[in-house]
Amino acid sequence: MIKTLKVSTTPDEITRNISKAFDYEFSGEITENIQIPEIPKDFQIGLIVGSSGSGKSTILKTLSVMNEVKGGWDPSKSIASHFDSFEEASEKFGAVGLNSIPTWLKPYQVLSTGERFRADMARCLENDAAIDEYTSTVNRSVAISCSMSISKYIRSHHLQHIIFASCHDDIIPYLEPDWVYDTDKQVFFTGRYLQRPPIKLEIQRCDKSLWSMFSKYHYLSSKLNPSSTCYTALLDGHPVAFLALLTQPCGTLKNAWREHRLVVHPDYQGMGIGNKFSESVGQAYIDNGNRYFSKTVNPRCGEHRDRSSLWKGTSHNHQARNDYFKPDGSARLKTRRYSMNDTGLKIHSQRVCYCHEYVGDR
Repeated sequence: MIKTLKVSTTPDEITRNISKAFDYEFSGEITENIQIPEIPKDFQIGLIVGSSGSGKSTILKTLSVMNEVKGGWDPSKSIASHFDSFEEASEKFGAVGLNSIPTWLKPYQVLSTGERFRADMARCLENDAAIDEYTSTVNRSVAISCSMSISKYIRSHHLQHIIFASCHDDIIPYLEPDWVYDTDKQVFFTGRYLQRPPIKLEIQRCDKSLWSMFSKYHYLSSKLNPSSTCYTALLDGHPVAFLALLTQPCGTLKNAWREHRLVVHPDYQGMGIGNKFSESVGQAYIDNGNRYFSKTVNPRCGEHRDRSSLWKGTSHNHQARNDYFKPDGSARLKTRRYSMNDTGLKIHSQRVCYCHEYVGDR
């Protein structure tokens, strides 16, 4: 199908000079023909890709109703407060790789460009969405990581008829669309024809000083225990994640270690790096005769471990840590440096935690 667009302007001295200089006949009207592709009736993800000015937005408007953030963003509210529930906010933010808890509590206007992009995507993810200028305002690492997490969410939640328009074709193997229309070549492809490239991480020991690059992104604390043993995950030579471990002294456990800090840089969240990083280090430790434990309040990380055969829940899994205190209100021996008047300890004791031991392939 061909759609004809006509745009009229009033000629003036400037337009006449431009026409004369470039030998271009201009009467005040420009006509453009746009090829509208026939798309499948049933699909989950479609992608229109091509250079600026090649007709992507026109095609998108023709094929679907443009999807904008409904109601905009209230500058007096956190971005999480724009959802109907904590569960919806957590799920949608996770779907776009926006996993920084402090960021959820910020108003939209103070977010970075990449964070705004992810927040907008979180509120647009629904059936029959049409999303223009996809990834146009973010760097390529954010574009790729967000495409991976969005694709996974759409597939797992069985959403239908979501069309993206983008200037970038590097996202295709990560978004895994059911069809692609290239407006430059006017070629239509069906099927997920490009295989997603593997993500290769290099894991190595690192100095504690690298924590300064990741500290502000940790969901609970920016502090690092000075006794930590630290690791970083490198992607194409760049550090994208940080992991710190502590020994776990216990009368009944020998050679036990626990995760102290695990942070993935926001630009790379949503790619599954955090879980793979943690499990790779955990496997190395148990292969050397150690035991490996982790506790988190992050629901996405905790639920992954609940489902995975590589982890087993401990006796404290899904429990609040009320055992931090004795019946008389005094702190137990392991927390003796605190008192019941310590607000941080009281809050932490009331959190429901995911507690697991990494057991690896058995």
